[in-house]
Amino acid sequence: MTRNKALQKWVSEMAELCQPDRIVWIDGSEEQKRALEREAMASGEIIKLDEEKWPGCFYHRTATNDVARTEHLTYICTSKKEDAGPTNNWMEPAEAYRQAGAYFKGAMRGRTMYVIPFAMGPLGSPFTKIGIELTDSIYVVLNMLIMTRAGEDILEQLGDSDNFTRGLHSKGDLDIEKRLILHFPEDNTIWSVGSGYGGNVLLGKKCLSLRIASWLGRQEGWLAEHMLIMGVENPEGRIDYIAAAFPSACGKTNLAMLIPPEPLQKQGYKVWTVGDDIAWIRRGEDGRLWALNPETGFFGVAPGTNSKTNPNALATIRQNTIFTNVLLTHDGDVWWEGGEGEPPAEGIAWDGRPWKPGMVDEGGKPIPGAHPNSRFTAPIKQCPIISPEWDNPKGVPLTAIVFGGRRSRLAPLVYEAFSWQHGVYVGATMASEITAAQYGKQGQVRRDPMAMLPFCGYNMADYFRHWLEFGKTLPHPPKIFHVNWFRKDEDGSFLWPGYGDNLRVLNWIIERAHGGGAAVETPIGYVPAPGAIDMSGLDISEDTVKKLFEVDARDWLEELEDHRRFFEQFGDRLPPEIMEEYHALKERLSQGGAAE
Repeated sequence: MTRNKALQKWVSEMAELCQPDRIVWIDGSEEQKRALEREAMASGEIIKLDEEKWPGCFYHRTATNDVARTEHLTYICTSKKEDAGPTNNWMEPAEAYRQAGAYFKGAMRGRTMYVIPFAMGPLGSPFTKIGIELTDSIYVVLNMLIMTRAGEDILEQLGDSDNFTRGLHSKGDLDIEKRLILHFPEDNTIWSVGSGYGGNVLLGKKCLSLRIASWLGRQEGWLAEHMLIMGVENPEGRIDYIAAAFPSACGKTNLAMLIPPEPLQKQGYKVWTVGDDIAWIRRGEDGRLWALNPETGFFGVAPGTNSKTNPNALATIRQNTIFTNVLLTHDGDVWWEGGEGEPPAEGIAWDGRPWKPGMVDEGGKPIPGAHPNSRFTAPIKQCPIISPEWDNPKGVPLTAIVFGGRRSRLAPLVYEAFSWQHGVYVGATMASEITAAQYGKQGQVRRDPMAMLPFCGYNMADYFRHWLEFGKTLPHPPKIFHVNWFRKDEDGSFLWPGYGDNLRVLNWIIERAHGGGAAVETPIGYVPAPGAIDMSGLDISEDTVKKLFEVDARDWLEELEDHRRFFEQFGDRLPPEIMEEYHALKERLSQGGAAE
């Protein structure tokens, strides 16, 4: 399929290592895809769902020890340890190749090696990066055909160039003791072995689009970010685009596909989805920031997705979707907790065991039918509100950048940073509760700068510096905001309704970005003035609104101690501007006391 000598040589070397029985090049055709589906169904790798209920949809189950990103087995392999930084696992490249090479040796005997040429971003765009993934998993192939632009067109675009990301994946024997997800940014290479979970094996996604791309972005002067991109159209027809960073399972997909609340719908507001997970951001010729979603699909969390939380996601996944680790019924239907309707009378749980509602484990805890991190992989074009600009090679111009997290107290519903530098500090100090998408104790708060802690491909102190320096090149930097939809009252109830009503907050953000929107200055930034956010149709008391925007100086001063401890790990590598913002914030809090 290719005359590219560098590509031929590399595929040959990897085949010699892995010893597949045959090599198949993925051409992107519908015929080949259908043949692969039939082969995977015959082997049990995927199960066809009921064609009437779920046309073109399939079910897949991973190993029970392989249900999320394994961050403790994910490494950045740079020649100098300090280039990976204290927040990444580091391994010396030669040692990483040696260890993983032992696991890859002969791993594809009795299997097929699939060669997937893929592009992140539209062909011909200045944003776009080309990769080749070698894998022994048809599940990976079928997911990559949804999530990326894959096939012969990519090879034509690549031509004779050796400038492509080299990705090697094998399921191996799915032994967690022989699992490694390795990134070699200096070699533009990714090796993943011993896993079949999407976050570890769809190498175009987090591995290339964030870890490798963040390294490339620093070298080439752009940003690769863990951000959704959405457009908000006002009643006059003006569309403003927002990029927003949230850690996994904090409502990113819901926000990206938001449906305006009825009062705003009647006024004529619309929302357009550009992407729900990754944004590549460059300075345009006009001096503004332009953002592009390099993916072509959604790899979303199923539990909690329903007609109230995200009707657009439900519409998106009704056909041509791959479901992973949800509950499967005997008649080819699927179900998940927090989904639509009552649970089925019986089914097969995500771990392959028979399941009925009400089952509990030895400790009396309910046994879920779907894994909390079960997923759907669906084509982006099926989203009912997909933006006509989603695959524009130029990207879309950003009006604002938003950082957020899941905090039950401390952070107000929304506030605006005083400057780009202060905004970088706001992003650098983001924190959120751990979710099922990561290994760790759920509910524990962890610091997650820009939602990039698991995905930054180099020293995070250098990443902060890159953001700071990038901002200095912008004649028109977008304003930066922080949101927190998850603030609770003393009884543990959410103060803000969330979901579609989040558009009310985004409208204030957009007004501020255009020079309007009434605000009150607090020590942490500007919060909306009373009445500045449209609350029409909401049953929210004045006291609740007051609590939503409270800034308690004592709580914040306590929080600052955690900021300081987090930054200490970077030592002298931390940009001085970060600590300048820390001391300025501490001074404002000490002088200002509690503010509302």
